[in-house]
Amino acid sequence: MQPDAGVPTFLVTGSNGQVGFELRRSLAPLGNVIALDRSSCDLSRPDDIRRVVREYRPDVIVNPAAYTAVDKAETETELAYTINATAARILAEEAKALGSLLVHYSTDYVFDGTKAVAYVETDAVNPQSVYGKSKLAGEQAIAAVGGPHLIFRTCWVAGEHGGNFAKTMLRLGRERNSLRVIADQFGSPTTAALIADVTAQVIARHWLSGDRRAFAAGTYHLAAAGETTWHGYASEVLRYAATKGIELKVDPARIEAIPATAYPLPAPRPANSRLDTSKLRQTFGIYLPDWRQGIHHLLDQIFS
Repeated sequence: MQPDAGVPTFLVTGSNGQVGFELRRSLAPLGNVIALDRSSCDLSRPDDIRRVVREYRPDVIVNPAAYTAVDKAETETELAYTINATAARILAEEAKALGSLLVHYSTDYVFDGTKAVAYVETDAVNPQSVYGKSKLAGEQAIAAVGGPHLIFRTCWVAGEHGGNFAKTMLRLGRERNSLRVIADQFGSPTTAALIADVTAQVIARHWLSGDRRAFAAGTYHLAAAGETTWHGYASEVLRYAATKGIELKVDPARIEAIPATAYPLPAPRPANSRLDTSKLRQTFGIYLPDWRQGIHHLLDQIFS
């Protein structure tokens, strides 16, 4: 179906992913949403990307689609770079040609995780995994094209639609009598709904309604307030589930805390995934809630 004339058009990739699914909801009040899944726009096929963008000529391209299999990326390097870097560059080129805004999502994995406090946007990048390197290459490609763009770096994403850590902990809490979870990696669980809502707020207030020549393009950190560890995250998920009458085999207060070295994986994870969101707040006037608020809301949706 062709979009209505005179109404802003949003082209959303990866519409069946966690963030893409929520963007379909958050952007709908702003205009026509063209939601594309992999079958209608495969980011591993450059010709697909150009064809779709040129067909719909969107005012805003929103690209949550990505290669996110962090461990598999260590052996599927070419595919990870094609989707996370080459496709990002092509979308940036097509958006610039149209005079459209490109919104792209990146990750805390562009950092090495050795900083003692939360990362700011200007901190030195030093990805340690193929996934992180491919996402950084995507960021750099978009910046090099030079069109209007927003890059939102986020971390520890969880959504109602799709798999994630919170859902895994719920399942394991019902199935197992004990759990062992990493307690020396820090971040902020951030819901896909929050990411989508912030995206819509920025687009509505500052791109569609403001002076586009003065639009503050660039890279921003977007993560829920507060911090925890994977162990703290798991404990809160199961504690909240217990208050809602969910039957669990494991006691939320007795989840065993373990170091990351006890659970080796092919791709290294940052020990520190904390992202400072001051720039987002100062530039766009957006205040981010504590991570527990979003996770509780997500769990309520799962339980309903």
